[in-house]
Amino acid sequence: MTRPKRPLTPLDRAALERLALRYVERYATTRGRLAAYLTRKIRECGWQGERAADPAALAEKLAGLGYIDDRAFAESRATAMGRRGMGARRIGQALWHAGIEAEDAEAVAPVIAADTTTSALAFARRRRIGPYAREVTDPKGLERQVGAMVRAGHAPALAWKIARMCPGDNAEELLGTD
Repeated sequence: MTRPKRPLTPLDRAALERLALRYVERYATTRGRLAAYLTRKIRECGWQGERAADPAALAEKLAGLGYIDDRAFAESRATAMGRRGMGARRIGQALWHAGIEAEDAEAVAPVIAADTTTSALAFARRRRIGPYAREVTDPKGLERQVGAMVRAGHAPALAWKIARMCPGDNAEELLGTD
């Protein structure tokens, strides 16, 4: 037998602040994500405060106190995704989805641009494309590999350049990276 679910108690200002603090202590987050989380909790539990709830203002308050730093989050996420082999377009989409504002995304853009070739090679290494392949790929397979690199956010010209390399080539030397 299952026990009946107990009804959720509606949130007030203090409960909303406790939820917000618990969320930021557990997860690296942005102001946008925190506001979305709090809005969802209000929708699920209800609100019984004297004034209307303002999750965006609470997120701004926590950012002002230093609990949330959107720019540091963006730098960390961009660096991690670049190491995994994601391209600039895909990283930009992830930052937008995380609620990073345009100003913070523009500040991180040079970091992303500097690692374009390195992240493309990391993706190629992970997926065994071009110089990291075991054997020469047929034309259809080459198109699939380029498609995978483009979906990962890399520029088509760079993707074709890497995919056309022969297995065993020194990609760093041919592309002019360190």
